[in-house]
Amino acid sequence: MPISGSFRSLGRQRSSWLVLLGAGGAATAIALASPSLGLPSSSSSAISDSPKEVIDQVWQIVYRDYLDSTGQYNPEGWKGLRKDLLAKNYSATSESYEAIRGMLASLDDPYTRFLDPKEFKEMQIDTSGELTGVGIQLSLDKDTKELVVVSPIEGTPASKAGVQPKDVIVFINGQSTKGMSTADAVKLIRGKEGSEVTLGLRRKGDVIQVPLIRARIEIQAVDIQLNTTVDGTKIGYIRLKQFNAHAAKGMRSAIKNLEKDGVQGYVLDLRSNPGGLLEASVDIARQWLDEGTIVRTKTRDGIQDVRRANGSALTKLPVVVLVNEGSASASEILSGALQDNDRGVLVGQKTFGKGLVQSVRGLSDGSGLTVTIAKYLTPSGTDIHKNGIKPDIKAVMSEKEINNLKLEDLGSGKDSQYKVAETTLIKALKKVLDGPSYKPVGVNLPQAIPSTL
Repeated sequence: MPISGSFRSLGRQRSSWLVLLGAGGAATAIALASPSLGLPSSSSSAISDSPKEVIDQVWQIVYRDYLDSTGQYNPEGWKGLRKDLLAKNYSATSESYEAIRGMLASLDDPYTRFLDPKEFKEMQIDTSGELTGVGIQLSLDKDTKELVVVSPIEGTPASKAGVQPKDVIVFINGQSTKGMSTADAVKLIRGKEGSEVTLGLRRKGDVIQVPLIRARIEIQAVDIQLNTTVDGTKIGYIRLKQFNAHAAKGMRSAIKNLEKDGVQGYVLDLRSNPGGLLEASVDIARQWLDEGTIVRTKTRDGIQDVRRANGSALTKLPVVVLVNEGSASASEILSGALQDNDRGVLVGQKTFGKGLVQSVRGLSDGSGLTVTIAKYLTPSGTDIHKNGIKPDIKAVMSEKEINNLKLEDLGSGKDSQYKVAETTLIKALKKVLDGPSYKPVGVNLPQAIPSTL
């Protein structure tokens, strides 16, 4: 199935929750916001056990922790806004939620967002790396607007039942999927472990019904393959799709397996990776870096938290990193760390440019808030927010290639950006063999790359 626009802009379209999480916040755990923070009190009646309680929790979190990146936040004006909101009466939860969204909209920060209980639960599922479902990856066909199975996840109920790539989902539990978005379909397919969902699949013109028992599914964040070039060079291709709770474990396994296969270098694909958890990006960076700074985070009070490598790198082989305009947030932390420490060469297009850190807060009624609390800087001190990271070697896909490229073509000869990365890696390896300037146990791959590239 063609990747088309979804591959090009995955960082903005694929999962709003992961983009919102960005670098994951000050902690990866979900914390319950306390209504008693010692902040300005309301002159109105008691707000506990009412829609006003959640309004006040959100207000206090912003007042205490929010990092203003837009210039729209005014502390005195924010205090007045609280007084106005708590003086009103709210007959339903929906009214208080709209008040919260209006309050946050005044900040003009797309990453500081309120999530109702259903949205908050979906976000937690996306970042946990686990879900309860049937184990299929879905996409909306650009031309037909039909829900199409990209692939079943190996070992899951869908895989065991024979669901195949390119199957078109025409109904879910008897409900037609015509006009349905992938998000709508996900809500219907996910459910309680052990419960049943029946999919109607169109395959080669025939519609078949496939009953499936939902189970706990681990979301695979890492795909790998061993590529051998015409001259016999073994290249380990690793595609990191998101920085969820299982990403670091998946990366560790990928590197160890490819090392056993005798690879001579790596291509790490971060294209259209929208980000995820800060801790995952730091852990993965440490698998590639033995020493050096990984990332600095800076709050509105100017406090910097510096994360560094700790001598735990799993490989010293050269690596080329593929990035594009959909590589955001945690992807930019990782690629920036490898670039600034001369550990890897970036190939592709300028990254998305999201250098803000969000903290995820659970609220008393099951809703949640993602709030911008810090900005992050690359090891060299570069603030990439809205600017992105420029690749060392530019490689752009044509519109025709993007529209025709399939998921299974990534990391192959049909993938022009990958071919540039592969060529870059091979030339670097050749220069290593031809000259004494490269230290086999070092990480100075950029010095080994010809300047003509």
